Amino acid sequence: MSAQQGNAPYYFVPGPSKWPVLAGASLLVTMAGAAAWVNAVAWGSAVCAVGLLAVLTVLYKWFSDAISESEGGMYSERIDTSYRWSMSWFIFSEVMFFAAFFGALFYARSITMPWLGDLDHKILWPDFAAHWGNVGPAGTVEPFRTMGPFPIPTINTALLLSSGVTLTISHHALRAGHRAKTAFWLFATILLGATFMGFQAMEYMEAYQDYNLRLTSGVYGSTFFLLTGFHGFHVTIGAIMLSVVLYRVLKGHFTPEHHFAFEGAAWYWHFVDVVWLGLYVVVYWL
Repeated sequence: MSAQQGNAPYYFVPGPSKWPVLAGASLLVTMAGAAAWVNAVAWGSAVCAVGLLAVLTVLYKWFSDAISESEGGMYSERIDTSYRWSMSWFIFSEVMFFAAFFGALFYARSITMPWLGDLDHKILWPDFAAHWGNVGPAGTVEPFRTMGPFPIPTINTALLLSSGVTLTISHHALRAGHRAKTAFWLFATILLGATFMGFQAMEYMEAYQDYNLRLTSGVYGSTFFLLTGFHGFHVTIGAIMLSVVLYRVLKGHFTPEHHFAFEGAAWYWHFVDVVWLGLYVVVYWL
């Protein structure tokens, strides 16, 4: 949301839209293709790609409609409030999403592993060592090395913390009406996020090639790649959101008083930063 005009309706109600149905159908195709892909079905990857392309197309068209409505002065303060509550609940759902993965990590590391290593289980698995990063009972997992905090995770922490600073500077510039400064620091934020993803790709290659650490490397490998992988996915989504906002800034959208699209993307980005800090401590240090 960017502009509000005095002639905006009391509460804007959009007309019938085809995008929700098309979004649901596209997601169904995507998930069907993904399920077939992971089960080594020949057509799975192609169907998944077609579904993703359809999802992106629907999102582009759907958000284009919302932007046109906003720039056309159809959104009042009540719509602004609805958007803020919607984004707040969305971020809360993301908090619960990551809480489930952190909870699984805690359960496996602090409850299950000591339980398997106690005296009652020594008869079944006498060689099992109850330390984090083990190869499972009776050596059921290929040997691997665990990931430490240096150097890539620490570099990535500095990158994300820096991106939070540049995004805040950009936001203050927008509120002050300095559009060029807003665009510059927003671009810097996106660049830092892209650099983060590049380093994470390097880390994954190192994990596979040098550490023999894979998604199948027991509970350590599965929790490591699920937590870092989903976080990387969220960084990618956040960078896309900020890129759209940057495009709109360059197009002359937003005013110092009304720019919720910027604020919503900023909320999401700061959430991603906070999740990474918890992940950095729990996964790489503890």
